[in-house]
This record gives sequence, structure tokens and C-alpha cells, in this order.
Amino acid sequence: MRATLETLGIVSIIGVVQAALSVVGLAWVFALSAPVSIAPWTVVTSVYAHASASHLLANAVALLLVGPLVERRTTRLRFHAFVVASGGLAGIAQVTLGGLVGASPAVLGISGAVFALGGYLLAGNAVTTTLFDRLRLTPRAQFALFAGIAVVLTLVTAAPGVALIAHAAGAFCGLVTGRVRLLDRR
Repeated sequence: MRATLETLGIVSIIGVVQAALSVVGLAWVFALSAPVSIAPWTVVTSVYAHASASHLLANAVALLLVGPLVERRTTRLRFHAFVVASGGLAGIAQVTLGGLVGASPAVLGISGAVFALGGYLLAGNAVTTTLFDRLRLTPRAQFALFAGIAVVLTLVTAAPGVALIAHAAGAFCGLVTGRVRLLDRR
């Protein structure tokens, strides 16, 4: 659980720094918002920052459920790179696509990456691989199936104030990368 615990350590440190910055009104410096080009560092910092202690706790519990299972199949470096990349992509999807349908608030949290880790586990296991090999779905059909699964996973876990687009984008990234076993050591 080394990489998972390291990730939780980073989240905790950022949480402490965020709390200190909130005293002087600067907690927003970690939040990702559109346009991303104004504060590009927030693609990374927003993954580790959270809106509240309960937000951090919920994401930490979810990370503890899926992180160690992915971690057993990959290296520490790949794990951390995947968390940053999938979480960043999920956040960018949220502020970009969310902005198309209305005001897109800033986003914070590691949940997009947690959904990606869960999607990776779902699509990258031996049972799913065997099933896909037998079904012989075209890449386009797999793409559509993964998009549908990502939407269903997001809707099942939806709650008010949650970054639904980020969750769906994270799950989709995880499903696609799990299918090709991008993180596996072999």
C-alpha cells in the first residue's frame, strides 16, 4: 500500500496547507477552473486538494478501497502518474464540458482519479478480459460500452454538488486503460 499511502499523505499535506491559506483567503489557489491556461498548475493541485474535511475523508476511504488493488499490479511511479493524469483529465473535462452547459465552478478532489482506478480494476481483470476476448467487440463497440458503464457508475454514485462529469471521465479513462492493461508491470 506504499503508493496509496503516499497519495493519502500528499492529500493530507495539501489539506493542511489549504487550511492555512484559507485563513488569508488564498485556499482557491489549488482549485481548477476554466480557462485552465490562467493557472495550469491547478491541473495537478486540484487532484490533491479538497473542499472540506468530509470531502477528503470520503475520497480517502474510496482510495483505500481501490488503490491497493491497482497498486499490486503496477509500479509506484506508474500509480502516481496515473493518479495525476486521470485526475487532471477528469478535472479538465469537468470545467470544460461543465462550462458548455452552464456556469462551471472550480473543482477539487481526487475522486476522478479514484473512479479511474476503479474503472481500471473493472476492465483490467482476468474475468473481464476473457469476456471481451470471447465477445470480440469492435473497438468502437468497446468505446461505447465503456462510455455507458462510466455514465452508469457516475449516476449510481451521484449526489448533490458532485462533479459528475469528472467522475464519468475518470471512470472512462480507467476502463480504457484497464482494457489495455496500461499500468500492469509486464
